[in-house]
Amino acid sequence: MSPSTPRRIGTITRGTTATNRLRRADRWLLHTQCSFLRSVSEPLCIDLGFGHSPATTAEWHERLAKHVRTDVSVVGVEIDLERVMAAQSATRPGLAFIHGGFEIPIGERRAHVVRAFNVLRQYSESEVATAWAHMGKVVADRGILIDGTCDEIGRLASWICLQKTAEDLTPTTLTLSAQISTLEMPSRFATRLPKLLIHHNVPGAAIHRFLNEFDTAWVTHAGLSVFSDRQRFVAAVQQLRTAGWPIHDDASRWRLGEVTVDWSAISN
Repeated sequence: MSPSTPRRIGTITRGTTATNRLRRADRWLLHTQCSFLRSVSEPLCIDLGFGHSPATTAEWHERLAKHVRTDVSVVGVEIDLERVMAAQSATRPGLAFIHGGFEIPIGERRAHVVRAFNVLRQYSESEVATAWAHMGKVVADRGILIDGTCDEIGRLASWICLQKTAEDLTPTTLTLSAQISTLEMPSRFATRLPKLLIHHNVPGAAIHRFLNEFDTAWVTHAGLSVFSDRQRFVAAVQQLRTAGWPIHDDASRWRLGEVTVDWSAISN
């Protein structure tokens, strides 16, 4: 490494990916961040750790350009140089791929969204705060960091949203999203929780209580499956809200198999 070459922070991950794997997170982002991205000049979104294939990064750019702004820039960042070189064939106006790690080497530019999916899952819990701090340095004011994980084909996913305010990057929400027709029990989300939560799904912890109550509500409304699994999911989420959980949105989002809850309610 030459003196002018920045140090890449992180380690090479397995890099597994698949077409449409991150569609659930993309759909949520369009719902929650569209207005923000339209309000800023030169919107920049970073896909950290895009893996062996640039497919999900390219899909993200297509969706943002179609539904948010045609001038959005998406940059895929990967610590494995061979993967970066292989991704160059997918570049086009507004879409680029660069070599980097958690330091995200974009110079003086600031990112409005940083997406790190299936990256931190392969680190230890003790390393999460440091990784967040590194990534947070490039996030613009009011911008967000998405720390998430999902199964191999994107049917089961969860992510933490952190927002930048002044110099602080603060977790705000946890979102769980599933293909409802394949969801046996809501507690299945436990297998795909972000690294900061996955080891805390134990009796006495808020996330354990939340998933247990979600299971109870799911069983309570089993009869609604006769009409549709979506109606059952909506009724279960409504029961959680009635019980006092700070659930976001309404049935229009819940029927997609998506539920978002305040981070403060499930992080202790």
